[in-house]
Amino acid sequence: MVILPGPAPAVAAGPLPPKRKDPAAVTIVAQAHPFVVGVDTHARTHALSILATPHGEVVDDGEFPATSAGMARAIEWAGRRTGGDLEVLWVIECAATYGAQLARAVSAAGYQVVEAARMNAKANRGIGKSDPLDARRIAAAVLPVQVDRQRHLRKDDGVRAGLRILMAARDHMTSERTATINALTALLRVLDLGIDARKPLTSKQIAEIAKWRTRTEDIQAVMARAEAVRLAKRTLDLDDELAANVKTTTALLKDSPARVLLDKPGIGPVTAAVALTAWSHVGRLHSEAAFASLAGVSPIPASSGNTVRHRLNRGGDRRLNKALHMAVIVRMTHDAGTKAYVERRVAEGLTKREIRRVLKRYLARQIHRALTAASRADDIAEDTIAGTPLSD
Repeated sequence: MVILPGPAPAVAAGPLPPKRKDPAAVTIVAQAHPFVVGVDTHARTHALSILATPHGEVVDDGEFPATSAGMARAIEWAGRRTGGDLEVLWVIECAATYGAQLARAVSAAGYQVVEAARMNAKANRGIGKSDPLDARRIAAAVLPVQVDRQRHLRKDDGVRAGLRILMAARDHMTSERTATINALTALLRVLDLGIDARKPLTSKQIAEIAKWRTRTEDIQAVMARAEAVRLAKRTLDLDDELAANVKTTTALLKDSPARVLLDKPGIGPVTAAVALTAWSHVGRLHSEAAFASLAGVSPIPASSGNTVRHRLNRGGDRRLNKALHMAVIVRMTHDAGTKAYVERRVAEGLTKREIRRVLKRYLARQIHRALTAASRADDIAEDTIAGTPLSD
């Protein structure tokens, strides 16, 4: 059945295009919003560009300081240029870093905010580059995007925000620990201080080095021994800090939908926290396939002729991909069901790499469904409690 459109509504004089009255029939951003504001974010300034839909005409460009006052001026400026319409869509680049404060301010003002879509850098050759041009490209890139395929912002409060900080701190401490141990190993291989450093240092050796005392030696050995003690003590301190990080992470996970992941084989507090920070909340990703694509575990066809196969996806969130990879490695080593599956697929002719790809895709589906179900159950429980009348 074909539904014929009705007569077009009258358009008032002025630059404002007519508002869309039937959101159910809308399929792309250019049909869903009267204006799109693209923002190219930086440490000191933010460049804004306002495009009118559906064709993307440039309404105005502006640049504002990346301060609280500057962001307030930017929101007020955009409101004046768009007639104060709250249906305007804001598309902010780096909405979790340089544009995080602006994204919060824009959301608080009542506007819808999404992350900038991925753009093709090759398409800009011969055109040039500037902040206003980048802001225009950011806004124009979402015009043909389907409404349900927009990159919605991750939650920036509550447990997820705390876990995000803890994971960033853990990454920093892990990198520092690796660099510290490498420096200690290199020092022990240059001078003979009584430790066999031909192989990676063990925890017992590091603890022994940390207990060294000053000895009567030549100046080179005295300085080297003091530096070795400092590096060993720093390594032990980092071990304590990483343990405290995991303890705090576990406590936060128990108050979040990710608590259900801790009961699954191969998934520990770190993997669960990484998965939750990437998934964020119900509705951010439109399907479990989108979560798999975000994790970089969606299969990519690599067939040719009579060979039908898929290869690993090297895109997506690499931290999430690494977490899934380590969980799969643990399952392939210790989980009986996974080991039996691996043996069966090896007998069918698959390589270990191909089997890991399949398992990572399965794990992404499992995690997405578990988080979605747990979050919806929590919402129902909260609604039930809120709707229960207080007893006398």
